Amino acid sequence: MSEMDNAKKLVGEEAVKYIEDGMKVGLGSGSTVYWMIKKLGEYVEQGLDVAGVPTSETTAQWAKEFGVPLTDFSETKQLDVTIDGADEVDENLHLIKGGGGALLREKIVASAAKSFIIIVDSSKRVAQLGAFPLPVEVIPFGWEVTANNISTLGCVPKLRQKDGEVFVSDNGNYILDCPFDKISDPVKLHKELKSLVGVVESGLFIGMADKIVVGKDDKVEVISKG
Repeated sequence: MSEMDNAKKLVGEEAVKYIEDGMKVGLGSGSTVYWMIKKLGEYVEQGLDVAGVPTSETTAQWAKEFGVPLTDFSETKQLDVTIDGADEVDENLHLIKGGGGALLREKIVASAAKSFIIIVDSSKRVAQLGAFPLPVEVIPFGWEVTANNISTLGCVPKLRQKDGEVFVSDNGNYILDCPFDKISDPVKLHKELKSLVGVVESGLFIGMADKIVVGKDDKVEVISKG
């Protein structure tokens, strides 16, 4: 296992400590969350009573594989905690998410939780957001028009593809990857993107994270809001 994979496993397993008996848990997406769900499955097998709301179809498959019970928002309207990964985390705990294409469901699940915890390896911490191309979920109809409008904000959006085909999110939408290079004002950019017709959601998660759990060199650092 590489040093980075080891850090992901470390923080993923550490995050399970924030889950208590009887909790409703938002289950994020991505390779770091995989380790959290796997460890959570071990606790469930030992008797921990939890129910998870997955942020993607892939996450739902992992939960079923590791024996983590699932629920949905028809059964519960509020979650105790959501644990998810991120593509970038800045010094103000603002995030870029959506590298896996699940940003809309991730934001819905995060907003429904009393506590939102991000788990990352140290490579995801940045002084300023933007080196990672910002994912923006858009309606398929007229995506070309939406992309052109986004380009006026300072980037050249690229329609995400996978295996030679247009990538379609679990919600049936497209993803535009937007290389802004440096995002000096993420709050302003998020508002501008959300004001554009055709934009469903941006991958900027502003002021949502309560804790960042960071793994590096076999150690875990916890950074809290405020």
